[in-house]
Amino acid sequence: MSSRIEALRQAFRAQFGGAPSFFVRAPGRVNLIGEHTDYNEGFVLPMAIDRDVRLALAPRADRQVHVFSLNFQQTDRFSLDDLQQTEITAWSNYLRGVAWALQNAGFTLTGFDAVIEGNVPLGSGLSSSAATELATVTAFRALGNLAVDPVQAALLSQTAENDFVGVKCGIMDQYISSLGQAGHALLIDCRSLAYEAVPLPTGVQFIIVDSGVRRGLVDSAYNERRAQCEEGAQRLGVTALRDVDPAQFERLAADLPPLVAQRCRHVVEENARVLHSVAALQRGDVAAFGLDMDKSHVSLRDLYAVSHPALDTLVEIARAAPGCLGSRLTGAGFGGCTVSLALTEHVQAVVDAIRDEYPRRTGLTPQIYLSGAEAGAGVITAEA
Repeated sequence: MSSRIEALRQAFRAQFGGAPSFFVRAPGRVNLIGEHTDYNEGFVLPMAIDRDVRLALAPRADRQVHVFSLNFQQTDRFSLDDLQQTEITAWSNYLRGVAWALQNAGFTLTGFDAVIEGNVPLGSGLSSSAATELATVTAFRALGNLAVDPVQAALLSQTAENDFVGVKCGIMDQYISSLGQAGHALLIDCRSLAYEAVPLPTGVQFIIVDSGVRRGLVDSAYNERRAQCEEGAQRLGVTALRDVDPAQFERLAADLPPLVAQRCRHVVEENARVLHSVAALQRGDVAAFGLDMDKSHVSLRDLYAVSHPALDTLVEIARAAPGCLGSRLTGAGFGGCTVSLALTEHVQAVVDAIRDEYPRRTGLTPQIYLSGAEAGAGVITAEA
């Protein structure tokens, strides 16, 4: 029996005096390529990771939700008939928001007792928030036998985060947490919301490294970049930068203000890189995929200016290690994580190089996670 499941079971018994009826989970994610393309209606390629948020739960006879967080050692109680934000147990706003979004969509919800626990690192850019939302949708769906399909689950979770919690995220995090497939990344078209599972090759491993730098400038910089992209699209006469290919951009770039052109060039080329890298994966060309990862990082660093010296250092160390095929920052930038691709037999060498070199060069301690591509949210049927 999984130690995490047993810890949830014991905590549930201690808090509520009985046994849980269900265990549910939803994974965090890492974006393999396609950064700052989502709000330009472009393409992204995330994968679900083996770190997740889990709930042990049992139905209540009333319209109350009582949740104990193992991570925060706090209890939150709320009524499904009076869903308000709370500042006291801020982590519970994601659960409250999901209940609010489900009810607004016409679903009748069952109250429950639950213990929640997660091992997705908070604040690292691996999307603990989306994992919490999708785990909550899965809990309500399991208890009430609700007809919520995986796409609707993702969209309602995004609505909860946008309109209840107040964070204007895109759809990628919720989509991959809901729709992830074991052994596959997920190509998402952020305009149409179409998606395609992309098989990941064997013989390689993704290495996720948390730099230890928290993303301090991201809000103001994000808004500035977004405005520059919107200005570029308007000047180019298109709805979004998604509508411009690299050849067209070369012809038109001189008409843009230099800084706007620089930002737009990243987005246009990054969109093309996502599709190019998917084709590489589909034909098993891991070297080409790694090269696209490298190009993505250079573009994010030099054109979009969202990297950080710590992220650049991690990428440099990884790329210098034998068997590393590519490395890039992942997420919004200014801190957070990198993701690297290494041949399986060289993974330990890459990990050792990062563990040895990074603290020496930065004074920071990296957190290193190895993960395959996991399945999306669901009820835990095995004792896993």
